[in-house]
Amino acid sequence: MAGPVQSIERAAAILRLLAGGPRRLGLGEVASSLGLAKGTAHGILRTLQHVDFVEQDEATGKYQLGAALLHLGTSYLDVNELRSRSINWADALAARSGEAVRLGTPLEGKVLIVHHVFRPDDTLQTLDVGALLPLHASSLGKVLLAFGTATLDPMPADGLEAYTRHTLVVREDLDRVLAEIRELGWGAEVQEMSMGDAGVAAPIRGHGGLVVGAIGLSGAVERICDPRGRPLPALIALLREAARAISRDLGAVRW
Repeated sequence: MAGPVQSIERAAAILRLLAGGPRRLGLGEVASSLGLAKGTAHGILRTLQHVDFVEQDEATGKYQLGAALLHLGTSYLDVNELRSRSINWADALAARSGEAVRLGTPLEGKVLIVHHVFRPDDTLQTLDVGALLPLHASSLGKVLLAFGTATLDPMPADGLEAYTRHTLVVREDLDRVLAEIRELGWGAEVQEMSMGDAGVAAPIRGHGGLVVGAIGLSGAVERICDPRGRPLPALIALLREAARAISRDLGAVRW
């Protein structure tokens, strides 16, 4: 039998790399991250760009996932019961809260965004469907970790990856926060993945009460939190109400 096709493996590695980060990547970053020659990486990126799997920002020259690739993923997401049961509630939550709403499930040690409702204003926003977020630095990820729906890879010797100075990188600190999330029934991240941004999330339960995903609000820290950096109770109440409604639709009797 023929072995794996190297060019396809490399293209898949580039797509995973672009999907795994919160920002666009330059040619040099892609090449160095995957141990490829710049010429090789550029050729693959150009091919992926030609079929609209990758897009290049005209101003910076950096790359991100393309709309065509995310559209292909929709064939899976549209049949995902969690997403289909959540759409109406997520839309209503965005309208009532005035903030962006994202729905997440675990995938390969990260959080996969399966649905994203834009903040209901006229500001420029980027669709996050198909993006992968870190478990330990996102409110959605913390909720999935807290209730055992996702697990972290073995702890690296130098700690968890720091995205900002607020990121929890020590396992003991993260475990303490996860215990608080289980007690409160919701989780938050305040400037842990990017400065100036914050988010809150709540678990979504299915049959038997098992947590199958998480729904979250995200936005500027001054809108999500009070002056002391604590999430606003009104937003948490709206969030938990939506999470309970979705859970009931999924057959979680206790909700």
